[in-house]
Amino acid sequence: MKATISSALRSMGLLHISDRIFYLYQRSKHKKSNEAFETSHPDFKLPPDYMMFESYGLSYEKYHRDGLVTAQWILDMVKPHINFENKKVLDWGCGPARVVRHIPNLLDATNQVFGTDYNPKTVQWCQQFIRHVNFSKNDLNPPTRYEPNTFDLIYGISIFTHLSEEKNITWFEELIRIANVGAVLLLTTQGDAYLEKMTEKAKDIYKKGEIVERGKVVEGHRVYSTFHPPVFMRALFDKHAEVLEHIPGKKKEWGIEQDTWVLSRGLDV
Repeated sequence: MKATISSALRSMGLLHISDRIFYLYQRSKHKKSNEAFETSHPDFKLPPDYMMFESYGLSYEKYHRDGLVTAQWILDMVKPHINFENKKVLDWGCGPARVVRHIPNLLDATNQVFGTDYNPKTVQWCQQFIRHVNFSKNDLNPPTRYEPNTFDLIYGISIFTHLSEEKNITWFEELIRIANVGAVLLLTTQGDAYLEKMTEKAKDIYKKGEIVERGKVVEGHRVYSTFHPPVFMRALFDKHAEVLEHIPGKKKEWGIEQDTWVLSRGLDV
């Protein structure tokens, strides 16, 4: 039912309006708890409300707690494949620094941490308030400003999920270009666990091994949603990388997990 309603709103061009209403609802819902968080964490810099909402949600406590948990999870996932000494780490699609702001504190000072995002206001806020991370702006389309073979770890949490099939392909090629030989990439996608969120028509497309795009909204925005059959992702990744781990997402109490892909950049670039 939710998938059908969402599809109807997209067709009528009303999804951005309904998302704005949802933002106002979330702002009201979390008002008291967010004020309490600000009081108890006076030195913790928080992005503007809509900037936070667009990237993750509107609970200050979750932004703080889950950002740290996710940062630690990323490093734990890749540590079997990388030695963190004099390494360069990139958060691709960093948003308002929910995750990347914690990475410098979890690594020693020999490592350098970078973040890039297509939203100029977000990048400006990060540059002003987040220390020990080098931020830059990219466009919705590649390339980035980085030189080839720059990074030893690149991660993108729920970034492919808001891009079209064409941009999934061109952005993966860009990530490979700026990754060092043997670099590790950690990427998440909406896989089989998300079938329950699709219409029957979308399920048929997905089961053929094709990407499902919920478009008719601004690409890159939170309401632009893409679902990725593992067979499609393996075909994409196999061109330039080795799949070290694929962990299918599962349905949890809090919602649906995304698939996690851990890759190693090959030599054929």
